[in-house]
Amino acid sequence: MYKTIFSLAIKNAFLRRIRASLLILMIASSMSVMLVIEGLYDGMTASMIDKALRSDSGEVTIFAKDYRLKQYIKYSIKDADKIKKELKELNDVKSVLTRFKINGLAGSAKASYPSDLIAVDFKDEEEFGEFSEFIKEGSLKLGKNGCIIGKELAKNLKLRLNSKVIFTSRDVNNNIVSKLFRIKAIIQSTNINLDSKTLLVPKEAIYKHIGLDNSSATQIAVRTDNEKLIDTIKEKYPSLDVMSFWQYNPLLNQMQDSMIIFNSITFAIVMGVVFIGILGVMYVSILDRIREFGIMLAVGYSYKYIRYQVMLEAVVLGLIGFIIGTVLSLVFLYYLHIYGLDMSEFSDGFASFGMSSILYTEIKTAYFTSIFLAIIFASILSVFLPLRKIKKLTPTDVIRNSL
Repeated sequence: MYKTIFSLAIKNAFLRRIRASLLILMIASSMSVMLVIEGLYDGMTASMIDKALRSDSGEVTIFAKDYRLKQYIKYSIKDADKIKKELKELNDVKSVLTRFKINGLAGSAKASYPSDLIAVDFKDEEEFGEFSEFIKEGSLKLGKNGCIIGKELAKNLKLRLNSKVIFTSRDVNNNIVSKLFRIKAIIQSTNINLDSKTLLVPKEAIYKHIGLDNSSATQIAVRTDNEKLIDTIKEKYPSLDVMSFWQYNPLLNQMQDSMIIFNSITFAIVMGVVFIGILGVMYVSILDRIREFGIMLAVGYSYKYIRYQVMLEAVVLGLIGFIIGTVLSLVFLYYLHIYGLDMSEFSDGFASFGMSSILYTEIKTAYFTSIFLAIIFASILSVFLPLRKIKKLTPTDVIRNSL
């Protein structure tokens, strides 16, 4: 009996081929558009997180107590080199670096702008986050008094390669000091703070200038794949302020949550369209075959078998739409994952929000499993209303309607 039901369901699903084809096309196109949008948003978020990890915080960030609140250089980590060496010896630590940040004012002949001067070891930066990938102009060969500037800051100060910039700040004794630098490279990391207000210089260029020991640091950043490592570091250094990536970047966390909500709303809308589409096709299909179902009931065909047949018809159409949609989605997602969607025309706008102008997609198995279950559920749910029409049907109704 079930073999007969399956055979009838396959045959009747394509009884009206144009109608069935349009439904399948609607499911496939809706699904592929939704998954491409979801992949782009997830890829955009993943890119921002990756750039923030590589250019700034790592998975674990360490500060001296009170530094983040007061942002003054006297609240620096005094024995940073020793701590860096100890951290490197911990299991699951991939890389560690130290930075020294000074708040001040960057000025050129045409403008001035509140900025941060960050003293770094560029060799450590390269190991930590492949820093050279962020360079848009120039190179890491800085020479004497050379510096690297964020692209947005260079734009605000009207500077280009080999221009001079003066950075003014306070030293450890609270005296106002200034230092002249020459721009040797311009970077764009899509990390807003780094691009819009930062000058990067070698460590040896600044410590004597501000009167601090060269083993000091305002920040220690750690790369690791072990989420539990932060607990070990907190226990090891209770006097320091140890933060996870999400604690240090709450806005990125909120953005990720917002993307999840947006994708959920998009998913619900698309599944609603799929549900209405299947409902409409199945309802019309049942109305077209009402006499057939009545005769089947009249000759003793059980209602439950009709119910199974109608459900199977809807599921078959939904599955074919899902399969075609999966193929289309994978093609588009894979293409955009490799080549990206070029939005260079809006690069300035994207950069102001910390986004790359070329958007790449993420490809996750969860995309397809969730939509598979949703399509099956929508297919089954959509036939309940049409089935009520059959359930109320009697042989007398069929004879009356056929006269």
